[in-house]
Amino acid sequence: MRPLVILNPNAQGGGTGRRSADLARVIAHHLGEVDIVHTERVRHAVELAEHAADEGRATVVAVGGDGTIHEVVNGLMRAKERGGATPRLGIVGQGTGGDFRRTLGLEHRLDRYCRAIASGKTREVDVGRASFRGHGGDDETAYFINILSVGLGGLVDRYIRESTRALGGSVTYFTATLRALARSEVGVVACRVYHHSEARDVRLSSRTIAICNGRYFGGGMEVAPMGEVDDGLFHIVSLGDAPKLEFFVRSLSIYRGKHIDHPRVEVFPCDAIELRLENERIAEEFPLDVDGEPLGRLPLRVEMVPRALDVFVG
Repeated sequence: MRPLVILNPNAQGGGTGRRSADLARVIAHHLGEVDIVHTERVRHAVELAEHAADEGRATVVAVGGDGTIHEVVNGLMRAKERGGATPRLGIVGQGTGGDFRRTLGLEHRLDRYCRAIASGKTREVDVGRASFRGHGGDDETAYFINILSVGLGGLVDRYIRESTRALGGSVTYFTATLRALARSEVGVVACRVYHHSEARDVRLSSRTIAICNGRYFGGGMEVAPMGEVDDGLFHIVSLGDAPKLEFFVRSLSIYRGKHIDHPRVEVFPCDAIELRLENERIAEEFPLDVDGEPLGRLPLRVEMVPRALDVFVG
């Protein structure tokens, strides 16, 4: 069957929709005949990707930002968990952050994305499965392919959604981070960490705890420079409980991956982790950021699904 291209017309503040005809032409030039469908609502890409897998499509291409990739991954993983065949995933980055494509080393050019897919070369990529408390209070499950964080990152997501994104990805994320930092609180989080079948308890005090499969979040912050998407491990990065001004100054080093040398920062590997917020009064200021999507809050359990998807890398 033809590749299915799932295009989010709202990506880049609606710019992807306005350029959809040009995007379709270039994609078809490189990939041949494809079927293109536009998302119509939040989480629509989940349904489209799951249906594509059920149809037996060999390739699904996500055209949009990290949120679009996140939704497509969730659709593919739903089909996979039912035992179905899983299409290969292509990425055409058109979003605000572009963090997952940075981890894969994909150059941010339309022709490069298309050539990577046309090459047929893929990489088996790990995926995280997260169980958490949804905003409505119900227990929910979602998959993530890049990074899940708690604390400041979830607040950033809220402000990103309110922004026009007219100034571009990095500026939008930086501005949202400043607003979120002003409101942020230090979470005291009880963690049970699993690594190679051994468990231990850890207590973290932090404004942000990142559970990293990939390396980048927040529009180019290299939060986990040691991260590899196919090593079967998460890297937990706790950025510590510094006062807001110190936290801001030190956080600038995240763009170069130098923050991990700071004594307040804790880093350790695992293949599963459970988190519970001890100071529950700050639960609204300590939400989840799941691949850039504000999906819920603690308590949280995350486990690794190793080498779950084939992603085109060129």
